[in-house]
Amino acid sequence: MPELTRLHADHAPAVLAFELANRAYFAASIPDRGDAFFDAYADRHSALLAEQDAGSCAFYLLVAEDGSVLGRFNLVDIENGSAQLGYRVAQKAAGRGVATAAVRELCRLSVARHGLRTLRAATADGNAASRKVLAKAGFVAVGPADLDGKPGTWHERDLVPGP
Repeated sequence: MPELTRLHADHAPAVLAFELANRAYFAASIPDRGDAFFDAYADRHSALLAEQDAGSCAFYLLVAEDGSVLGRFNLVDIENGSAQLGYRVAQKAAGRGVATAAVRELCRLSVARHGLRTLRAATADGNAASRKVLAKAGFVAVGPADLDGKPGTWHERDLVPGP
């Protein structure tokens, strides 16, 4: 069974392999990261770990039993009890409910480990699969988003019931 685990230094080769194996798949729905991202991935991985150590972000991987990465689930801009959620799932795992399960688990961890009360996520209007994941995980659309010049929608989930 895949496990959602916090990013650490030893994950760098598996994350790079995940990104390279799924590059074309991801580029079909979101802007490609460009060759420089892959060429300097070791430095980027170290920078992510530094951001995580500083507490401004939390990065998680969905790891298969064989150690391969099935998905990335990120909490960024953590402040004042809220964060932005971003995620991507390997093509071989898409459509199997793993993204929905991982987002639900990350919502739970957001409260338990990070003390968050609200998560926000933006999806491209053309990315029906991502919108479906967010809806199944309890997010609701709250307004328009501009995603690198493409129309999108912000979604939000309150993690802690109000008074």
